[in-house]
Amino acid sequence: MAATDEGTEIPSIEHPLLEPDFLERRLYQLKLAGTAANGHTLVCLPTGLGKTTVSLLVTARRLEEVGGKALMLAPTKPLVQQHADFYREALQIPDEEIVVFTGDVSPDDRAETWEEATVVMATPQVIENDLVGSRISLADVTHLTFDECHRATGDYAYNYIAERYHADASQPLVTGMSASPGGDEEAILEVCANLGIQDVEVMTEEDADVSEFTHDTDVEWERIDLPEEVIEIRDALNEVIKDRLEKLKELGVAKSTQPDQSQKDLNRMRAELQQLINNDQSEGFKGMSVHAEVMKLRQAVTLVETQSVEAVCRYFDRQRNQARSSGASKASQRMVSDPRVREAMRKAESFDQLHPKYRKTRMLLAETLGLEGGERVIVFTESRDTAEALTEFLNDSFDAKRFVGQGDREGSDGMTQNQQQEVLDQFRAAEFEVLVSTSVAEEGLDVPEVDLVLFYEPVPTAIRSIQRKGRTGRQSEGRVVVLMAEDTRDEAYFWISQRREKEMESELRELKGMADTLAEELDDSQQALSDFDGGSNSEAKVNGRDSNSTAVGDSSSGSEGVSAQPGLQDFSSDNSEASTDEAAAANEQSGDGDGELEGEAVDDEADSVETHEPHAEGDGIEIVADQREMDANIARDLSRREEIEIRLETLDVGDYVCSDRVVVERKSVADFVDSLVGGDRSIFEQVGAMARHYSRPIVIVEGDGIYEQRDIHPNAIRGALSSLAVDFGASVLRTEGEDETTELLAVIAGREQETSDREVSVHGEKGAKTVAEQQEYVVSSIAEIGPVTARSLLEEFGTVEAVMIASEDKLQAADGVGAVTAERMREVIGTEYTGSK
Repeated sequence: MAATDEGTEIPSIEHPLLEPDFLERRLYQLKLAGTAANGHTLVCLPTGLGKTTVSLLVTARRLEEVGGKALMLAPTKPLVQQHADFYREALQIPDEEIVVFTGDVSPDDRAETWEEATVVMATPQVIENDLVGSRISLADVTHLTFDECHRATGDYAYNYIAERYHADASQPLVTGMSASPGGDEEAILEVCANLGIQDVEVMTEEDADVSEFTHDTDVEWERIDLPEEVIEIRDALNEVIKDRLEKLKELGVAKSTQPDQSQKDLNRMRAELQQLINNDQSEGFKGMSVHAEVMKLRQAVTLVETQSVEAVCRYFDRQRNQARSSGASKASQRMVSDPRVREAMRKAESFDQLHPKYRKTRMLLAETLGLEGGERVIVFTESRDTAEALTEFLNDSFDAKRFVGQGDREGSDGMTQNQQQEVLDQFRAAEFEVLVSTSVAEEGLDVPEVDLVLFYEPVPTAIRSIQRKGRTGRQSEGRVVVLMAEDTRDEAYFWISQRREKEMESELRELKGMADTLAEELDDSQQALSDFDGGSNSEAKVNGRDSNSTAVGDSSSGSEGVSAQPGLQDFSSDNSEASTDEAAAANEQSGDGDGELEGEAVDDEADSVETHEPHAEGDGIEIVADQREMDANIARDLSRREEIEIRLETLDVGDYVCSDRVVVERKSVADFVDSLVGGDRSIFEQVGAMARHYSRPIVIVEGDGIYEQRDIHPNAIRGALSSLAVDFGASVLRTEGEDETTELLAVIAGREQETSDREVSVHGEKGAKTVAEQQEYVVSSIAEIGPVTARSLLEEFGTVEAVMIASEDKLQAADGVGAVTAERMREVIGTEYTGSK
């Protein structure tokens, strides 16, 4: 029995796999766990009321009754680590059998650890990569939890993992968890369909079992008047926006020149411009560039209105740097050179007053922590720049620390996972008073009870608003304050959030009483488990739940009660993203470091993987994919095919290896053209490297409009294509999109491995470079002039030595070498070496 501070004992939950007297017995959690143990269930519970405990109870029951292993997915590394710590405390399972999988753990180590683990906590990107790369199998996973499952839309990794789980697991059981699963019934049903869920259990703060564990949270909003100087800066930028919208109106895509266009209208304009481009109309490209400038200017207006003058100054510093970089867009160059923009920036840089939001924040914190005797406050802001500047400002009066994501952008350092964990631990231990956080702390993190949640600006989505407000009001009455700059987008975002939040609450209440209808909706588009190869033939048990199945140890129902599930083919349909006001407003403030939204912590892998043994005959078709290609859907789609096995590695050359002689470089038409005029490595360098290792290099150019990209003459592009074929011996193939590229790769690999009986090797079949190849390699590296120019120089001078000692004038005698190239070469060759530092 767990004891309270007053000495009374609270009933605890008992189970063979749970630590005694660790979990308080809460009836609503037991009810939810009982339902979730009997079928694939979406659990909706307000933030702070123990969704993780519900998943833990189901996991304990499944491991005890069915065996196998449990997998829990969470969107960020800090959240994954938090879950792992909780499970290690609560479960009577050796700590080493409860493991954490993130991109910080090498793929080889994960593959080995997976076999010995009983419970795995992971970010979805890592599990997706390991599934695509055939490093792990979900066959013996008997419970899979999707935390913050409202993310299961579009191409998010949760969807692919759910598809593979239902297809591969012998006894699958899915639990989805969210405090805010979607804005309407359609969105919630989409999440259920994507995860293979057939039951929704909702409990709100109005439920009797829940109400005793919640307290009222007052939501206040404070209107902020902007100084006249700030309004002048905003109005100057808006004048430029109106001018650019006038150009779009002349093209027939803009209906109004008002600067406060909705994001929905801006998206429509972009779609119409894209249609012009698709119809080979040059106006589309000019309009798209103007549209990009409008979006950049709107971001600046949002920053000066809702964040601070300092934030917009940092933003324009980055824009100026981008405009000066090679390959800079005309939109950036036009914007920073506009006299009205430059004048607005001069005003911003000379603004030396304290932003009114800063003053109001300091006053509210003084009230909460001083006059009212509070202990902790969280301040949420959209901008990482603001988080850093605000933390510095508040530290003059309070003990404050920032909490931001792991990204590292120019002018704004992120935080490592260890740094994030350290700050959270200190905040829990009351070692400081104020946590200034971007969105990384919104979802699920076990942040301690706080006395005040302060929104530096309103957020335009119901989901994020609910997540943020859930940081207070758990154990005692809490307070939420939203700062709103008068007559700005702050107000629009606030009312959008209010409306969406009410709609979501209404939908959840309706869903509570529509289990039968929900089951019918899902059954209409999903097939039974028996349609899966190797799937369970259990009868669906959506509505026939055992009302007594609330205790974890109740063995009256187990794996036999798992509900019917969708077929693999049902998961392959494209899930279009909803174009709602909410999503549009969120898109308008995307990003973080350059004054944009703080996004989720992306768990990209950059691991170097050891090369495996070559593909063995008779094992089917194998394709090695560069793991950086996971941004596309090609590797995922190939991995869905029974006859193809995908191996993910970090490839030195190419994107896909189909045999010991065939390597494929995939380029979108935009990337292909960009690689001709700028970037770290030109297409010629890339294909040259491929040709040195593989005798059959292939370039796939994906998409339409190759001759309409940028302001490059079509003959220049034709010349590049010809050079790839003639000078490098590369095959250049065209595809319409990812789907056709996927089919083409499957055919190429099949012909190589089955028809020609070739093996797969990431090193290729070529041996050491010839003397000529080595000479070309040495010369091409001088000032990064590339292989084509290197050949021209060697043909002109005969030897590498002669090239090295040639003067600038003589170097220009070679085809393709102008004054600038000759000067750069002589600078590299003749400058005294001073060391790497």
